Amino acid sequence: MAAAFRKRWGLTWDIHGDGKTINAGQVVKPHERMAWPQTIGIGLQHVMAMFGSTVLVPALTGFPPTAALFFSGVGTLLFLVITKGKVPSYLGSSFAFIAPMVAATSMHSMAVASGGIILTGLALAIVGFIVHKAGTRWIHAVMPPVVMGTILALIGLNLAGATTEGMVEVPLTTFGTTMAVIITAVLFRGFLGRLSILLGIVAGYLLALAQQQIDFQPVAEASWIGLPAFHAPAFQFDVLFLFLPVVFVLVAENIGHVRTVGLMTRSNLDRHNGRALIADGFATMVSGSGGGVGTTTYAENIGVMASSRIYSTAAYWVAGLVAISLAFFPKFGALIATIPMGVAAGAGIILYGMIGIMGARIWVNNAVDFSNTINLMAAGSGLIIAIADPVVEVAGMQFGGIALGTLAALGIYHLMTAIARWRDTEPIEEDDFEAVEPGRIG
Repeated sequence: MAAAFRKRWGLTWDIHGDGKTINAGQVVKPHERMAWPQTIGIGLQHVMAMFGSTVLVPALTGFPPTAALFFSGVGTLLFLVITKGKVPSYLGSSFAFIAPMVAATSMHSMAVASGGIILTGLALAIVGFIVHKAGTRWIHAVMPPVVMGTILALIGLNLAGATTEGMVEVPLTTFGTTMAVIITAVLFRGFLGRLSILLGIVAGYLLALAQQQIDFQPVAEASWIGLPAFHAPAFQFDVLFLFLPVVFVLVAENIGHVRTVGLMTRSNLDRHNGRALIADGFATMVSGSGGGVGTTTYAENIGVMASSRIYSTAAYWVAGLVAISLAFFPKFGALIATIPMGVAAGAGIILYGMIGIMGARIWVNNAVDFSNTINLMAAGSGLIIAIADPVVEVAGMQFGGIALGTLAALGIYHLMTAIARWRDTEPIEEDDFEAVEPGRIG
């Protein structure tokens, strides 16, 4: 009975071949594993792949990095159990949470920001339950590529102002960090190239150290071993509108990653989309309840799988347990917290820009036609509002640039589409011009 239970929840694995080699053209599937030494080695690679991004989010938001590491490990194990070992993935800190976390902390407190993270996880889990029952077609109807790309882009561009202080006050450190990230991204091959942000931060840190911009007193005072820096959440209804746009991004990331892993493992994993969303939602709720940050599936770890051809969920169990173990070193967390403003700003220039351009990538990959007035106005309006970052108060609730930009993109797209269909003035795609009679361009 115990063996059947473990198999049902993806806690047993078949040995792939001899456990030591992978033949040409083969992959190690999620229900398989290599011998434990090889599996542990791949698990450690997954830890290295997620590490830079996972600790960078708390470093940029002021949240405790040890808590972020702890809950990234717990969230990963929870994800593996809820998806029954069918979807190999690591849950690390989501960059999409940076802007609402910073805003909620400045408006209220870190505890209130944690409450917003919990509400986001709840909303994502609800979406997951709906997807599990009804599929994903309704998501594409509500959020077509032009809207989804805009929401992702505006989250990144809204954060541009967070880098201004570093550019002005410590330009050498800020732009030195940026250049280090840029150079290491193309200087090294393979795995090191994928760690360019982490390597750039290390280089920027050394540059800041040379300029005496770092205070090591908190590191000296921290103990070597202890509990992660947990804190309890608090709830303010007005922060809900800061965090809800993140749900759209997490939905897109999860569905995209599940599809990518399915293609690489040569299996159809679409039926697991609902469970993956539920798992990420629960993991985010658990993380927010203890002072961690919101989680998402990690492209960095998908890269490790692609290069190794090992998709075994056993390796992710190793990675999750190692991440949890690292969280019990307070001195390590204090060292991460010493990352100075200039280094954070320099890394932010790259990261926030990448988030924005990833939105544009969605437009390109889905051939969004910006000769279509509806697409042009919906995307342009949403971006401008988010970049301007106004704060509008309605009935005691505050709406920031991300929430207002998201509402604008969604509202303008669906309003214009509905009116155009009613009036039969819906714009015609450029590719359809030749098929239209002369003079009939709506």
